[in-house]
Amino acid sequence: MHPNPAFRRVPEPRTLDFVRARSFGTLAVNAEPGPLLSHIPFLLAEDGRSADLHLVRSNPILACLPCAAVIAVSGPDGYVSPDWYGVPDQVPTWNYVAAHLRGRLVRLPEDAMRDMLDRQSAGFEARLEGKAPWTTAKMTPEVLERMMRQIVPCRLEGIETDATWKLGQNKPDDVRLRAAGAVGQGVGSELGALAALMRDG
Repeated sequence: MHPNPAFRRVPEPRTLDFVRARSFGTLAVNAEPGPLLSHIPFLLAEDGRSADLHLVRSNPILACLPCAAVIAVSGPDGYVSPDWYGVPDQVPTWNYVAAHLRGRLVRLPEDAMRDMLDRQSAGFEARLEGKAPWTTAKMTPEVLERMMRQIVPCRLEGIETDATWKLGQNKPDDVRLRAAGAVGQGVGSELGALAALMRDG
């Protein structure tokens, strides 16, 4: 996380809303011979203190459990050219939003998988406008049972959240707004969303 306090002042509820809206991140744990990473959807608890997820049974992270872990969640990001500020003596930078969820990753009982899958798919299906929700009831029982044997329910518990919202808040408003007006034409991801966040300050 960026150390500048100007980028760390966003209230935790706003960060949790961002994390919940994304619901996808990079799970990382320490292991031998080095760190293990897995890109996973997850379901953040209402209080933000735990997250449910599942891993395919062959994932080497499962051999490390229980263990300390982090889920890194990335948001919009983009390059900021010094020319866009309209003032001298600036340097290039990269603006972004990111959150880290740190906690202890544990394996849940196998019989927790069905409920987790139902809750997770219901959450994502509810975001799809004009579509009848998919449910596990649409699957052939034998196929569902076979699929369930291939995945393992897990939980990241005791979460502590750390976030950076690096949006040019360390610049005067007029300078930040000039850069926001140009960043949408630049290099990065979700540049329109990044520009809007920079305008909000």
